[in-house]
Amino acid sequence: MHFTLRKDLGLLSLRLAAGGVLMAHGTQKLFGWFGGGGIEGTARAMEHMGFTPGRRSAIAAGLGEAGGGALLALGLATPAAGAAAAGAMAGAVSVHAPAGFFAQGGGFEYPALLGAVAAGLGVTGPGRISLDHISRHRLDRPAVIVAAFAVSAVAATLVVSRRAAAMESPAGADEVTESH
Repeated sequence: MHFTLRKDLGLLSLRLAAGGVLMAHGTQKLFGWFGGGGIEGTARAMEHMGFTPGRRSAIAAGLGEAGGGALLALGLATPAAGAAAAGAMAGAVSVHAPAGFFAQGGGFEYPALLGAVAAGLGVTGPGRISLDHISRHRLDRPAVIVAAFAVSAVAATLVVSRRAAAMESPAGADEVTESH
């Protein structure tokens, strides 16, 4: 098998795996599929975790995961897709970080891995077996990569910082204590 084809097949498998998992998690948030809470249930959970307003946070997380995942799987607008998914996973990492690294203890291992794979695909590109390739990479150019990751980094920093401030307030600390 030719090296280029191997690389393209590898990128396709990573895109389909990470994109599929992200889409599934996002549709749980947005539509309640696969046992998820839908917008209302996710909004309540987001508020409880310190993400306010909850409904807007639920929609943003759901779109970052479902939309970013779908675009990654298709290999379309790959830098924006990877950046959006990685940004959404930064929020999830902030929730799980206090429990340490390993997922078995509630840690951030899983969302960090999904975010790293999404970011890596966003930077690397989708390969030739993709809609970006078919469209001559119109949405997969160096300027798009820089812009997408800059916007995602700023947005994730603001969201995580706002959550941290909410969790430090007496009301936020009480909610976390009550949930455990």
